Amino acid sequence: MGKRKEESISKPGPHKRQRQEYADEHSDESNEEENSQSSADSNSTVGEVGIIESIQLKNFMCHSMLGPFQFGSNLNFVVGSNGSGKSSVLTALIVGLGGKATATNRGSSLKMFVRDGETSADISITLRNRGRDAFKPEVYGSSIIVNQHITLDGSRSYRLKSKSGTLISSKKEELIGILDHFNIQVDNPVSVLTQEMSKHFLQSKNEGDKYKFFMKATQLEQMKEDYSSIMKTKENTCIQIEQGVERLQELKRLYCKKKEHYKSIGFVNDMRNRLEDLKHKMAWAVVGEMEKEIQPIKEGIRAEERNTEKFIQKLEECQVKVSEAEEKYKVIQEKLITVSEEAQALHPQHISLKADVQARRKAVNEAEVLYNRFKTELKHLGKDNEQLCKRIEELKSSANQVSEPEKLERQRKITHLREQLKAVHDEEIMIGQQVDQFQQAIYKCKEEHARLRREDCDVKEALGARQKQLRELKDSKTNTLKRFGPHIPAFLEAVETAYRQGRFKHKPIGPLGAFIHPKDAELTLAVECCLKSLVQAFCCDNHSDERTLQLLMSKYYPRGFRPQIIVNKFQNEVYDVRHRGVHHPEFPSVLTALEIDHAVVANCLIDVRRIEAILLIKSSRKAREVMQFNRPPKNCREAFTAEGDQVFERRYYSSDYLRPKFLSKDVEAEISHLEKEIENKKSQLTACQQRLYSIENEIRQNEDHLHSLRRRQKELQIKKRTTNEDEAEENKGKMESVKKDMQQQSRKMEELKNTLQLAEKKLEEMKEKIHQVEEIAGPIKDELNQADSEVESSKRRLQHYEDKQKEHLACIKRHKELLAAKEKELEEKTAQARQIYSERMEVSRTVKSLDAEMNRLRERINSENLRHGNREEIVQQFHDAKERYEDANTKVKHLKKFIRLLEEIMTQRFKIYRQFLRLLSLRCKLYFDNLLRLRACSGKILFDHKNETLSITVQPREENKAALNDVRSLSGGERSFSTVCFILSLWSITESPFRCLDEFDVYMDMVNRRIAMDMILKVADSQHHRQFILLTPQRMSSLPTSPRIRILRMQDPERGQRTLNFQNRNDKEEDQ
Repeated sequence: MGKRKEESISKPGPHKRQRQEYADEHSDESNEEENSQSSADSNSTVGEVGIIESIQLKNFMCHSMLGPFQFGSNLNFVVGSNGSGKSSVLTALIVGLGGKATATNRGSSLKMFVRDGETSADISITLRNRGRDAFKPEVYGSSIIVNQHITLDGSRSYRLKSKSGTLISSKKEELIGILDHFNIQVDNPVSVLTQEMSKHFLQSKNEGDKYKFFMKATQLEQMKEDYSSIMKTKENTCIQIEQGVERLQELKRLYCKKKEHYKSIGFVNDMRNRLEDLKHKMAWAVVGEMEKEIQPIKEGIRAEERNTEKFIQKLEECQVKVSEAEEKYKVIQEKLITVSEEAQALHPQHISLKADVQARRKAVNEAEVLYNRFKTELKHLGKDNEQLCKRIEELKSSANQVSEPEKLERQRKITHLREQLKAVHDEEIMIGQQVDQFQQAIYKCKEEHARLRREDCDVKEALGARQKQLRELKDSKTNTLKRFGPHIPAFLEAVETAYRQGRFKHKPIGPLGAFIHPKDAELTLAVECCLKSLVQAFCCDNHSDERTLQLLMSKYYPRGFRPQIIVNKFQNEVYDVRHRGVHHPEFPSVLTALEIDHAVVANCLIDVRRIEAILLIKSSRKAREVMQFNRPPKNCREAFTAEGDQVFERRYYSSDYLRPKFLSKDVEAEISHLEKEIENKKSQLTACQQRLYSIENEIRQNEDHLHSLRRRQKELQIKKRTTNEDEAEENKGKMESVKKDMQQQSRKMEELKNTLQLAEKKLEEMKEKIHQVEEIAGPIKDELNQADSEVESSKRRLQHYEDKQKEHLACIKRHKELLAAKEKELEEKTAQARQIYSERMEVSRTVKSLDAEMNRLRERINSENLRHGNREEIVQQFHDAKERYEDANTKVKHLKKFIRLLEEIMTQRFKIYRQFLRLLSLRCKLYFDNLLRLRACSGKILFDHKNETLSITVQPREENKAALNDVRSLSGGERSFSTVCFILSLWSITESPFRCLDEFDVYMDMVNRRIAMDMILKVADSQHHRQFILLTPQRMSSLPTSPRIRILRMQDPERGQRTLNFQNRNDKEEDQ
């Protein structure tokens, strides 16, 4: 034999990722030779679509990596020893192109093809896609790559790619379309004959199996099954036609009956036509009336829009006036500040002068007191002197009658008395000082006693109030209304009773505090300080209800303690105050800080207190910044802090309240706080009473000491008056001394009076200056107040016009919205009218008159319907019966026509089928006989189409030609040879882009193998447009050299490698 073309498989890499791969240089050489040969042979035809270009396997069966195998376009031999992977390639071809696992005879489930120890297997098959019969060449290009991924759970997925590797589809339907387009049938044994199928066919002795093999190979079996299905469908259709004919007779009778009834009500049509005409007019009459309604709205909007300019002009004028008033206010304020600064500068001098005058007046008073005391003392001394003189005269008149010893004794007594007088005088001075001290102590104690008395009364009063508040709080735990007073529940019950009796038109609402709840507990005191007595107020809808409520209050409230009654018309919606409320990004208004349960309560507080224009700011510093350091926010009148302080633009008032009384949510905390306050008050009261008792004791003791000192003082004065002449002399000396002191004190008093007059004069001058400044500041203050009033008035006027403008714009907006709604409704009505009647109708009649006439017509039609039945139902029943009858009649006719046409087609088809069966059988016989002649043998194939059997008889060349033997009597090699001849005959009469045979020469000897090989080579050479893939364990060393023959040699299996034991698998399920 000459040199043959052969491809070898390279050794695997160090990691054994690929068990076989092609030598690139050999493949390139082969391709070049093939291309040159194909170009040289212009008369030959190379397969362009459907042939297999390459196959690559990964983790498939017992192989980690096989391929890629590059197949030639004509004849390919895959050679290798057993276990090298030949059958794996063929199995992968069947599975990779969508075949079932059972079709491979290598396993019952796809998961059995996944290599042990791996989680999945991959198959990649490249199909040629060239020429005019290519499948979507603009999408896939010259090749179609079919990738299939198989997992351990037996599922598989497809990825169809173009030649460039772009993913085109992952649907199995796309693969089926490609296989149908290329006429690839992987489950057809003629296209792919597996080893197991080949063995079964060789060893089978059943002629029926051979006939089935022939029918399946030629696809006549499929055609026969299709014809049988069609005939069965025809029989079922005939049964339906028979049933339809019976049903058609019933429908015809019903149709005739309904038709007669329908004809009997024909005279109502005129009235219905008239009614329909009136409906057309009614539709356009509605449109006309709506157009008339829209016209005044448009005119009103135009008039309102003309007035908008007036409002803008008014607003501009008001803005100018506000600016002028504010400028005037600033000028006057600056003038007042200047005057105030002058008055402030005089104030310290005035205080100093006033203090000086007071000090000098005090000194004058003290001097006058001392002078008067000297004067009184001089008067007493004068009286004493007169008494002493009188006594002396009496003593002198009696002295002439007394003896000398008596005089001496008297002289001695006088001396002794003078000594006693001096002691008494000293004691009298000391007692006088003590008297003054005790009087001052008593005075101070009485003042302290009076202060403690007042403090005791205040503490008792505060304690009583706290105890009362504590009782009310404890009662409010069971009834929250008792926080507003213990009598409130009974009073509200009386109001409810009066309302049920009809004494109220609308039930009064109150107390208002029961309906409001601060969102932030820290602002509760601020809200109470803002609302004050309004928390306990009631609201009535009218004055009649107010009078009735006052009568009820007189029974439950003492006079002077009745809550406020506000008369305000009840409304179900809260006022819209967005345009006149204050809006601050950081601080809420009273309205937004409250949850108000009733719209009437909210409206009442808006009307009476303007809570929408009052801010709540927790920090007093922040409140001053917002309200006083900067211009207050728009619409903001005042603000309240968390401590309850009230802040205006130019004023600040501290709160008298320390804790909230009515609105606090935490009753337990309030009770605990009050209990602590009561304990403190009780301790304070106890301490005050103890101090009061101590002061009273001290006053009594001081008064006792004072009384005893005064008694002693009187005794000393009586004792002093017992002296005579010496005392008179001494008294004269005292009188002279007192006179001198009086004169000196008088001069001093005159000097003090003079200085007092000067100081008072200076004070009066300072008062005059201050008065002059105040007189200047007074008119300025009045002017400032007037300017402030003008600013407020201008702002109110500006706000008034802004509100008016907003109301005006809102009115225009409402009118425009109403106009838009009316126009939209007009469009809908116009569209409805056009649906009813497409052309516009000018209708002179009103909608009301048209509706009246339509109602009359409907009544007449209804009366006729009562006589003849409902016309719509009769017409509907007639049309339904007619439609059902005609539909059934049409179906029956179509089915009969279909059956006739089907019989004609099937008769022709069966005729063609039988003719096709004969022709294929004859061609198969001829090819078989011709192939046997190549070995100088004779034989024939006998077809029994009636019994569906096929028998093959062969006569070897060395035997008698007259005696034909059945294949069962042949040797294994001869039987394989005859089988090859039979398969080649089938190849000749069937169409497929490629043919695959696995171990076709397994039972042949060398002679038969050579003959069979020559036959296959001849067939392949005559069919260049088909691809042949033959798997054999032989080395194929005797093949001729040809560019159309390619040998793919598999590497021998590794040591220890074994085939899979598929019998141990338990899963027998089919692949998806």
